[in-house]
Amino acid sequence: MRVSTNDGENSSPADELRAAAEKLRALAVAASTTADGTPTAHWNVKSRGKFQSPDHSLLCGDYITNGRGERVGWPLLHRGGSQHRPTYMATQHAEYAATVGPTVGLALAAWLTEASTIRSCAHGSALAVARAINRSGT
Repeated sequence: MRVSTNDGENSSPADELRAAAEKLRALAVAASTTADGTPTAHWNVKSRGKFQSPDHSLLCGDYITNGRGERVGWPLLHRGGSQHRPTYMATQHAEYAATVGPTVGLALAAWLTEASTIRSCAHGSALAVARAINRSGT
């Protein structure tokens, strides 16, 4: 059975699975480092501090160890704000993004690639995930 995708092409469910895996893999690899090469594959959430709103957090890349030997999240993975109004994410959004960061994206891409080779997986959950990825805005 062939299905029609958003761009008007006819593709099989296996094609949709492979397309989603390629897209997700490319996004996860791109998100694994900053423009200067700083690792960001294992995301984490850092509280804005005791004087900030408890439901506002910062999304950070991998951890670094500071001069006092403390493990801290770095770099910040969002931009914007100003000197007097720093950027932030709602804590629940930052925690979700950190949980499904590049590492999960790469594992999910591998699962979709494997599912594309198994006839019975070309339907159901794997295909639903692939279609959601293929329809996303990026």
